[in-house]
Amino acid sequence: MSNSYSIRSTKIGNSAGFRLPAEFYREHPQFVNADGWIEVLSSDTAILRIVPQSDDEYAEDSVLMRLFLDFAMTEALKNRTLQPYTTEMSEAAYKLIVGVELDDESLEDG
Repeated sequence: MSNSYSIRSTKIGNSAGFRLPAEFYREHPQFVNADGWIEVLSSDTAILRIVPQSDDEYAEDSVLMRLFLDFAMTEALKNRTLQPYTTEMSEAAYKLIVGVELDDESLEDG
């Protein structure tokens, strides 16, 4: 699902913008008429975020999750601290929680 598309800078009225190829919209119709934003990461890198309109009944939850994930990604990219989650990390985390038992108070409230 990782396709690359060439974009071109173009004049749109009194503003400037980028033109996406028709192929992009044919392959990803969920982005037709969607809004978004662009975030500059460095002098030669920017991320374009296009958010399709959602009819989902859980739209508020997905918006909050998207905002959290956007924040986390921005912080990780800003500090160059993003790293893959390895098997060793998973094993270390497991060792921390093995044998831990939780009392589920919500079951007591019934």
